Amino acid sequence: MVRQNNFEDKPEERPIMMRPFGAAAAVAFLVLLVYPIAHAVGEDSSDAQETAQEAKPPLPEKSKITGQSPEEVEKSAPKGTLRNPYTDDTEKIKEGRQLFLSYSCNGCHGGTGGGGICPPLSNDVWVYGSDDDTLFRLVTLGSDKLQAEGYYRQGMETVVAPMPPFGPLIKSDDELWKIIAFIRSVYDGDPKRRNW
Repeated sequence: MVRQNNFEDKPEERPIMMRPFGAAAAVAFLVLLVYPIAHAVGEDSSDAQETAQEAKPPLPEKSKITGQSPEEVEKSAPKGTLRNPYTDDTEKIKEGRQLFLSYSCNGCHGGTGGGGICPPLSNDVWVYGSDDDTLFRLVTLGSDKLQAEGYYRQGMETVVAPMPPFGPLIKSDDELWKIIAFIRSVYDGDPKRRNW
């Protein structure tokens, strides 16, 4: 007959996990051993993230309002130099919302920018890029002409209707910057990805 050891007759033969307070001691030991290592690794990665954030190129100077059409501004400004002067300006955002509705942007992007037949304006996916310069050119030229200018898709959405050119319709850079200020105000993605 094979003897089964249930450790009642010899408690010292029990594995440590079965001894009173043995499991708690083992867990405490592991926590004391692993926590400093994990914490040190976490610090290194957060330092790397901070360094990466610090390494971001500086934003261009805010653009001056010229009163010219978006098409004229787009043609005369070198790539990467356009930056919204109205970012986070509450009054301009309100005016931008009205312009967003009056130019029927809501017909494709939804009344609050949540999407429709075109991508939402509120999440982390910016199909051609999220900087002000790219957005100004996208609205002005439309997606087909933007691609012809050398831009390419960086992100994908499930709904990807082409963006028509609004440069001929929007009266001035002032109006377009206000619309973009409104678009920025509905963004609810990761704040760390904000580059405007």
